[in-house]
This record gives sequence, structure tokens and C-alpha cells, in this order.
Amino acid sequence: MMRPPPVAGRDGAPPAPVPHRLMHVGGVWVDAATGGRIEAVDPTSEELIATVPDAGAEDVAAAVAAAQSAAADWRDLGWARRAGLLRELASRIEADAERLARLDVRDAGLPLAGMRSDVTGAVAEILYYAGIAPQTTGSTAPPTGDTLSYTLREPYGVVARIVPFNHPFKFAAGKVAAPLAAGNSVVLKPGEQTSLSALELARIAADVLPPGVLNVVTGRGTTAGAALVAHPEVHRVAFTGSVPSGRAVLRGAAEAIKHVTLELGGKNPIIVFPDVDVVRAAQAAVAGMNVARCTGQSCGSTSRLFVHADIADRFLDALVACLSALRIGDPMDPRTEVGPLAFRAHHERVLGNIETARQEGAAVVHGGGRPETVARGFFVEPTVLTNLSDGMTAVREEIFGPVMSVLTWRDVDEVVRRANATPLGLTANVWTRDLTAAHRTAAALEVGYVYVNGNGRRPTGTPFGGWKSSGLGKENSLEALVSYTREKTVTVTLW
Repeated sequence: MMRPPPVAGRDGAPPAPVPHRLMHVGGVWVDAATGGRIEAVDPTSEELIATVPDAGAEDVAAAVAAAQSAAADWRDLGWARRAGLLRELASRIEADAERLARLDVRDAGLPLAGMRSDVTGAVAEILYYAGIAPQTTGSTAPPTGDTLSYTLREPYGVVARIVPFNHPFKFAAGKVAAPLAAGNSVVLKPGEQTSLSALELARIAADVLPPGVLNVVTGRGTTAGAALVAHPEVHRVAFTGSVPSGRAVLRGAAEAIKHVTLELGGKNPIIVFPDVDVVRAAQAAVAGMNVARCTGQSCGSTSRLFVHADIADRFLDALVACLSALRIGDPMDPRTEVGPLAFRAHHERVLGNIETARQEGAAVVHGGGRPETVARGFFVEPTVLTNLSDGMTAVREEIFGPVMSVLTWRDVDEVVRRANATPLGLTANVWTRDLTAAHRTAAALEVGYVYVNGNGRRPTGTPFGGWKSSGLGKENSLEALVSYTREKTVTVTLW
């Protein structure tokens, strides 16, 4: 079997020839039908490190056909054998964890410690779904005397799984686990800017899963992604990404009335009460912002900080101290905590958002540009904005970078209203020692996931998904597994 060559790491040696990577469809490594390519650029060095196929509708059709051919046998294998193969896949990934983590560092600029954690998280998610695979059960209705009615849970067949750029391997490997465990074959399209580790997932899976069960197609969302969503033989679509892209997915799936789940953006508040340990709360805000794991490039980042006015000055000092202590630099260095953003256009957009905040009257009390310690790469300093009003762009719109907006409050009902005054509703965090205040505030927040005194980390198996424009459906849970099946009712009339 033809396999793509590995991507070399940065070591100061003369540049190697740029690897020409291929897609994995039906157990075979293939190029795009048109020969089009997308460049993979190291965000730290700004060097071209590989190219991947720029797939179009013809390539997507081939991947869906391969998945269709494999779907029935994969379904009929039964949950126990599927779960066993998923456990074997998890074991193979775990054995290759360091190389996979370093590949994401190279391709996405994410710090090595975070990417090691991402691979570990992907393994845990695969094992979780392997463990609950038998839970796609049916039920029986009370008999009527001459009838017996029961339900079955059956896989859809071919599932489209489209993932973004910010956690490349974790999302590629972890988010195919539920549909595979439920008995579906999958066509996976990774983020066009960070596709390399998804292709490595295909390489590892090729030695474990039957051909066609997991297909990986690289390409742009507007072409390959749109073709995958609209394909008539894809009846189940799951997308993780931005709100505008999620709307495009819904439009593309509407004609055939497909089952769609969406995990989209967030403008997530953390509400800090005056009774907290200020330093611990500031540390949690930085951790929840994911500054030190993925440079704030997370839908769950706590980017709106509502701090009680009585402790605002002390909290701001602690927040700036936490951010100032973070080590910025080469993400391949295990000591580095903050790396670059994933690609040039995103880097320019985040810097543009900071400049817009300045123009609207915000004060930049920390960061605000490129760190002085780095000469190249798509770096942005962790940034803190104050002197804000709720109507400012930086407070209203998701920046998806290391930019934190600090606002103050005095009345709890008012701050809850302000926190809810957004079309997004993914997560929120409440910091207080008052149990009553914690429960009442959590109940009043219009989001899908609330942390109380948390730091943004979620236990495996806790349902995750947004309200309002932040998404549809749940992930990371039994509900997600069941969502990759269709319920069928059977009534038997007894003679």
C-alpha cells in the first residue's frame, strides 16, 4: 500500500523536499482528481512544510462511495467486534502519541504539552465510545393483547464528520469515535489549514479498520465540505466550527432534510463574585481561556470576564500577573506555554480585532500585538482589554484568539442579563463560595454548559453542546452515540 511520507521536524538542517501528501479513500492513498493542492505552513517558522490535496466534488463522491461499500459489513460486524477494533485503534494511537503530538505542533503551532494532552484526550474519547457501544438499544411498549411493539436503533450508514483547525488530531480522532461505535462508516474532512495529523490518523486506522470504514478527504470547506454536506447518500452530518460555517452546513443539508449536529462558537462569560480567592479565580480565567493550550483558539474560551467591582482592581492585577508569567516561544519546546496562531489570515484577523477595540475606546492593559521576543511566526501576545462597554465589538464578537475583555458589575441580576445578551450560548463559569448564588446563577445562564469554580476542563462523558446560535445537539456523551442511529418502531400483530 502506498503511504505518505512523514513530515520532518525543525532541527536547523537544510530544508527537505516538501512532502506531497495524499488522501485516504477506500483503503487507498489518492490525490485530488484535479491535482489541486493546499499548502501546509508551519505557523512558527512561516515555512512551507507539506501540501495536501484540494479535493472537490468528484473526490468527495469517491469517498462517499467507498464508505457506502463498507457500511453494511461494518454495521453487521456487531457492537462487540466494532468496540474491540476501536480499542485497538486507541492502542495504536497511544503507541504513536509523541509523534502525533509533534506533528500538530508543527502544523498548527500549538504547544507540545497541550498537544500531548490532546492525543491523550482523543484516546480517552475513543475508549469511552468503545465502552458504551452496546447502549444503542431499543425498547418495548406495553403489549395490548394482540400486538407486540418494540424499537430498534440502526446506524445511518455514511456519516460526514467535519472538524476545524484548532485541535487537529484530538478532533479528527475523537469525533469519529461515536459514529464508528454506532455502526456507521465515516468520511472525515479536517480543517484545510491543519490536515496533516488527520492523514496520520488514516494511516494508523488503515491497519485496524476495514477499508472504507474511515475515509479522510482534505480540501476547503466551500468545496469539499459543501459537497460532502450536500451528497445525497450522506444522511447524517456533524460539524464543528464557526457560526457562519454552521449556517452554511444547515443550508446545504436542508434540501434533503438531513440530521445535523453543530458545535459552534461561543462568547463565554465568567462571572466572578466578590467572595472568591482572587488569585485562584484569575488563574482559572486564564486556564478557561485556553491561552496556554491553544492560544485562545477555542470555542469554550472564557473571553468575557465579569468581575465584581469591589475586587476588580485586585483581580486585574492577578490576571495580568498570570499572563505575564506565561512563556511565549517555539511550541516544540516543552517549556513553552503560548505558541502562534494557526495561520496567517487568522493572525491578521485577531490583530485587526485588537486594533478595532482600541479605535472604539478600549484600553489595552496587557499585550496587544506581536511579542517582542519573537521575530517571525503568527504570534499574538495574550491581551487584556478594559474600559469596555457591552456594545463594543470585542465584547460582542468571538475573536478566537488570546484576547480577554474585563468588565465590572454590582447587581447579580444585571450581570446575568448582560452575560445572556448575546446570540451565543456555549459555556459559562461562575466563581463564588456561596452555594446558593452558584446554583441560582447557573440556572439563570442561557448556555449549554456551566462550570462552577471551574477551569474549563470537562470530564469524559459529560454532555457538551451549545444553546442558541452555539449549536445543535450534544457531544462527548451517550446522547452523542445515540444521535448516530435512527429509531425504527416495529409492531407485530399476534394471530
